[in-house]
Amino acid sequence: MEQTLNDSGWRGSQEAWLEAAYDSLLSSGVDSVKILPLAKRLNLSRTSFYWFFQDREQLLASLIARWRDKNTGGIVQQSEAYAESLAEAMLNVFDCWLNDKLFDSKFEFAVRSWALQSEDILAEVQKADRTRMEALSRMFMRFGLSEITADVRARTTYLVQIGYISMQSNEDIALRMKRIPEYIAIYTGEVPQQRELDRFYARHGYKPD
Repeated sequence: MEQTLNDSGWRGSQEAWLEAAYDSLLSSGVDSVKILPLAKRLNLSRTSFYWFFQDREQLLASLIARWRDKNTGGIVQQSEAYAESLAEAMLNVFDCWLNDKLFDSKFEFAVRSWALQSEDILAEVQKADRTRMEALSRMFMRFGLSEITADVRARTTYLVQIGYISMQSNEDIALRMKRIPEYIAIYTGEVPQQRELDRFYARHGYKPD
């Protein structure tokens, strides 16, 4: 961190370069994440890049690390969060789909698009998928479901959401909130209690009609 602060200014900062790379990836795909265009975006010299990264490959690796830490980390964290019931545990996971500080859907789409042209990134995505579904399976088993039932419910939960992301579905927030209790019932076999829904809604600043 000290180096980043000291090198701020005419060299920029490591975080600024990474943020510019992130923005380019989301807007135009991985082919746009190149040193010279990023330098122009930041109004910095091309050589200043090398104060923070060895080469473009290290920058791309940093992007993947950021994606892994945020998106996989968010799902694992929420699946392990305290809950009184399985329905509430699933609502904790649903926080990921509504809070981009826990899970960045646009980043997810961009990385999955990147994986279509890179076997290495595809391997990263497949590893992340396994880690996330295993975390969801453990959540189900924590509430007494058998291993096979937990696996199927975890897959159903996760793959539907990835489908939403892949289709770039954009639901009205009120409609999405109305559907959530039904999704919870389908995924868990439990109808969420009103107090559980109230806590979930409050976390997201939503007031039902």
